[in-house]
Amino acid sequence: MNYRGLDYRGALLGICAALCACGQYDRPLELVGTLERERLELSAEAHEPIIAIDVHEGEHVASGTRLLALSLGAIQPRLDQAAARVAQARERLGQLVKGPRVQQILEARAALAAARSALATESNEFARVQDMVERNLTSRSALDQARARRDTALSNQRQAQARLDLLLEGTRREEIEQAAAALKEAEAALAEVHASADRYVVHAPRAGRIEAIPYKRGERPPAGAPVIVMLADATTFARVHVPQPLRSQFPAGTRVSVKLDGRPASLSGVVRFISAEADFTPYYALTERDRTRLSYLAEIDITDPAGETLPTGAPVQVLAAPQRSAANER
Repeated sequence: MNYRGLDYRGALLGICAALCACGQYDRPLELVGTLERERLELSAEAHEPIIAIDVHEGEHVASGTRLLALSLGAIQPRLDQAAARVAQARERLGQLVKGPRVQQILEARAALAAARSALATESNEFARVQDMVERNLTSRSALDQARARRDTALSNQRQAQARLDLLLEGTRREEIEQAAAALKEAEAALAEVHASADRYVVHAPRAGRIEAIPYKRGERPPAGAPVIVMLADATTFARVHVPQPLRSQFPAGTRVSVKLDGRPASLSGVVRFISAEADFTPYYALTERDRTRLSYLAEIDITDPAGETLPTGAPVQVLAAPQRSAANER
């Protein structure tokens, strides 16, 4: 058979598929790939210098461990401003809850006594000027001026009396409620700024091992750039690409064997995921020959406990027994 002009990989996979279909290929299906772990990239919140790196590459860390810290930079004034507003609102609420001080009440009583004395003086002066006007000893303008001073003294007395009554009555419930609401608003604003500032400190979201620290202390990584790369503690898995002729042989849940160079014993695994869409090549308008070139990403969990100690990125071979159809078994 002449394979000139045909893709070697596609022709080979086509032959494998044909042999499997006719039951003449009973050897285990073999795929190659790499060993992987869940990789987490923790990014910088802002374009600020790194002020602390608390871990080193290769170190294993627990969930929540502080890894790296950026300078607060421009967010620090916002924190100070929000904290000052909370302090001001809390002080205002405390004053309203306690009510007026004794000194304020004494001051109001003294002001009322002075207003009463001034009113008595101006009332007597008004009466004396009025008597002089009746006897034609002074002009009526002097009477008008005396009346104005008496009325002003009366108004001052009423104002002093009202202020004393207000202090004696205490703070109204509505004022306390408004002050309490203002305090909650200020505290919420402070919490929002704190939440933003907390993201300037990078913590481990899960337990795992530090794989890479791209930047050094003092450098200013761009906002959104990865500053910590870690491999999370989770089930180790193999990532392979399944050729289209063999895709039906690797449904999710299929148990397979995984071999690594340097390890004589195989490890047990199970297919947890296989992509529904092909990689590298569109799935439409393909001839029978072209379809053999398609490949589908699959991930296989290593269920063997020994998989936890295997190195990430190591090449692996995945072996699975071919699935026979009912017609072939007959």
